[in-house]
Amino acid sequence: MKTVTIASAAAVLSALSAGAALAGPVKPQPTMDKCYGISKAHKNDCAAGPGTSCAGTSRTDYQGNAWKYVAKGTCTAIKTPKGNGSLTPKRA
Repeated sequence: MKTVTIASAAAVLSALSAGAALAGPVKPQPTMDKCYGISKAHKNDCAAGPGTSCAGTSRTDYQGNAWKYVAKGTCTAIKTPKGNGSLTPKRA
């Protein structure tokens, strides 16, 4: 019984550690542009404004102050239901 409890605790700690690693900052990518307003909820690379911390923390689809890296020169051509991508934050 004690072995099962220890194994369960280890599995939970492992899952929590993996989740924390995913929510950290994304490494700078100099060959890419930060494109605001194009990511789905919880799929942003970083900078999702007040109430969020970093990668994967945007709360709504196409949140205007959350960005994803995209190939240079392609951001403003990306179309979403809320308009095109932007190289600067949009109103949230």
